[in-house]
Amino acid sequence: MLRLERLLDELKRFYGRLQTPPADPFTLFVWEVLSVHSTPRKRDAALGALKRAPTLTPDAMCRVAQKKLEEADALAGPYVEQRLRALRTGVDAFRRSPDLPAMIRGPLPAARRALKGLPQMGDGSAYRMLLFAAGHEVLPVDARVSRVARRLGYGEAQSGFAKTARAVRAAVSAELPASSDAYRRAFTYLNHHGAATCTDADPHCHICPLLKDCPEGRRRSS
Repeated sequence: MLRLERLLDELKRFYGRLQTPPADPFTLFVWEVLSVHSTPRKRDAALGALKRAPTLTPDAMCRVAQKKLEEADALAGPYVEQRLRALRTGVDAFRRSPDLPAMIRGPLPAARRALKGLPQMGDGSAYRMLLFAAGHEVLPVDARVSRVARRLGYGEAQSGFAKTARAVRAAVSAELPASSDAYRRAFTYLNHHGAATCTDADPHCHICPLLKDCPEGRRRSS
């Protein structure tokens, strides 16, 4: 068993089964927009309200009453108008390109180009879309994944975050099977660990299930 696979097994035993981002492309886009300036709990409350409406297709969200959309969006917290503008832009993009879901499941270069017209599609969001909604074997590297991976010895900090993300992605991917499920599992548990235990300023190394395998954790605990 490769080291990374063993570490992910430890995290799964520690946290149990974790929720993953939505698999439907439009729902995942909405999930990304609602995540901005929000928390997972508030984001999920807003997404749940949109599901109950129901408005989680481009055509349905285009037709829904503005008041209902605003009320659901407000559950995600402040910056309501910014999220509403992003949702409207995304709805227009999905409606203009009904083949967008098929395009992002196609060859990776074309899939990445197809996502460029969507708001909130920075590298992290785009990689999540390519992995969870399109099944590409790519690893989204956000600040949490980068922090956890580097503390465990996968990649080193570079001159900018984009370069650091590429180094982390290469190091982690080298120990992942060629399977989108393996990449989804790696992102889900590394990201959650970075939010819950391996935090930025004050990591909880004393309860971390990976302490014996973590050079940074051992240094902090000595």
